[in-house]
Amino acid sequence: MQEWMKDVSGAVVRAKRELRRKVPDLAERYRAVTDRVEREVAQVVEEARRGEVIPELPFSQVAGGQFPAALAARIRRRGCAIVRGVFPRAQIEAWNDEIGEYIERNHYVEKSRQKVGLDNYFGTLAAASPQIFGLYWSRPQVLARQSEDLATVRAALNRLWRVDRPAGPAFDPTRECTYGDRLRRRQPGDTTLGLSAHVDGASVERWCDPSYHRVYHDVFFGAPGTYDPHDGRYRVSTSEISSAAVTSVFRTYQGWTAMSRQGAGDGTLQLIPIASLMEWMLLRPLQEDVPPDDLCGAKPGHALPFDPRWHGAAAPGLVSIPVVEPGDTVWWHCDMVHAVEKEHRGASSSNVIYIAAVPQCEKNAGFLPGQARAFLEGRSVPDFAPEDYEVDFVGRATLDDLTPLGRRQMGFEPW
Repeated sequence: MQEWMKDVSGAVVRAKRELRRKVPDLAERYRAVTDRVEREVAQVVEEARRGEVIPELPFSQVAGGQFPAALAARIRRRGCAIVRGVFPRAQIEAWNDEIGEYIERNHYVEKSRQKVGLDNYFGTLAAASPQIFGLYWSRPQVLARQSEDLATVRAALNRLWRVDRPAGPAFDPTRECTYGDRLRRRQPGDTTLGLSAHVDGASVERWCDPSYHRVYHDVFFGAPGTYDPHDGRYRVSTSEISSAAVTSVFRTYQGWTAMSRQGAGDGTLQLIPIASLMEWMLLRPLQEDVPPDDLCGAKPGHALPFDPRWHGAAAPGLVSIPVVEPGDTVWWHCDMVHAVEKEHRGASSSNVIYIAAVPQCEKNAGFLPGQARAFLEGRSVPDFAPEDYEVDFVGRATLDDLTPLGRRQMGFEPW
């Protein structure tokens, strides 16, 4: 634990005071960034009206492990992408059925009612039946994570990042760590799973921790407009407040694999597709209209909120993703503002497996031993609430289900 984390409230006041004192031409810098954001939001609104705001392409165009140059530039700008047809539809449908059987056979719904309150992120959702399932080790989840084709997509996403350092690359884009995450199986009519706009990962750390000062140095001290959201040199060594609601690994891109057809209105993902928006969000709390002890609502151990009261200029840029089919994958930058639609107004279950891009680096490799133990014992992944549903579940994945690639990604074998 960093020393400042022992007194977060005091650290927030001190960090704001110091940044307000040190950031050159703060007011002018903020006005310039705000102007860029407003222009970018207007462009997003127009592109969304034409149905072309989220970059997308078929898997066949990523088969070499790189995005076509023009599309790579758009993904860097928009900070998100849809790669279609990564998994065959028949495979996804079989996995979707197997997950349903796994849930039913092991009486997950009944057991989940006995563990209300453990999950700090989704645990307050009052649903008659779960929409987010605290399951990590079903065979379909494990098999999907170790897919060779998915590894190709994640390598392409990792190659969008700058990794060069004098001491050697920050990470190897072709080497991936498994990061166990959950399932979403949202039923038609559900109104409990909506999530307001936010950014996952760190919250107050972005202003208070020295490791994040290196990540965002150009936001505060560089020439305006030089901040690169895909600079990964320092993101591999950040420090976060430990919390069951915040990831402790570095994800270049968050992501999920569609297990069913879904689109706008189906209780799906929403994004503000502006990769550089964090620059503006970091400068916003330093303005004179924000109280000295407030970082526009940021709280330790929680996701970073996007609050229309403070961030209204960018709010019109929040758009729902287009229709995706089973086997398509959806990706968004780790600093991207995203939300979940408040209501599922569709006619069928909206199902996904959460699988992110988590490159092999010292920070992420350090997470693997604890996760490997959880896998072997059927316990929850260490970043999440210790619900441990799968300890005695019939049909969960075992070491025998891991391919050579899966064993390396899980840390059971060296690269």
